Amino acid sequence: MNNSSSTFPLIGDPAPAFTAQSTQGTINFPDDFKGNWVVFFSHPADFTPVCTTEFMAFQDLHKEFEARNTKLVGFSVDGVHSHIEWVRNIERNFGIKIQFPLLAGHHIAQMYGMIHPNADSMATVRAVFIIAPQGTVATIMYYPMSNGRNVFEILRMIDSLQLTYNFQRATPANWPHNRIFKDKVIVPPANTLEAAGNIASSHADAKDWYIATEENPIK
Repeated sequence: MNNSSSTFPLIGDPAPAFTAQSTQGTINFPDDFKGNWVVFFSHPADFTPVCTTEFMAFQDLHKEFEARNTKLVGFSVDGVHSHIEWVRNIERNFGIKIQFPLLAGHHIAQMYGMIHPNADSMATVRAVFIIAPQGTVATIMYYPMSNGRNVFEILRMIDSLQLTYNFQRATPANWPHNRIFKDKVIVPPANTLEAAGNIASSHADAKDWYIATEENPIK
């Protein structure tokens, strides 16, 4: 990691590597997923109501993540046998088959800063790490134990990140439903006086020298 004083990876850092057991066998992370985007998320415990709704929500959008070359990987400090029975329980009770792996291993929680002692000294908070195809951390999100995540927002973040990585464009607030710019994207801002003066002539949608937009290149 670039910041030796931190207890978890920061955006831009290599994702800490580990080997762990999962509901789909042994996983070497992140090496087994190189070339893919990864949504690596923790939940406090198996057989809990909010976590169960989250796992079903992630599974509901599993095909959407797969279509974006994105793998889902779940984690909690509970053991793999507990994970297996919980996944089976979800299928029995709700008819939903979880298709992504669920990892076990307390050391993973420590490596990724998933345990926040003032929230709980043992269980993980709801952390989300989005890992880019080259194995670096692209996004970090934290949610408290009591509040389920919005999986559509995580999917939206994947779309935004892929646009940034592939086209070197930024996205405005609430993209792709920004009130003013709709689904347009932001071009790199001018960083010289000459470039600032040319913004209006080179970008029809420029509002000023520091903010210019163009059509979404992935439409």
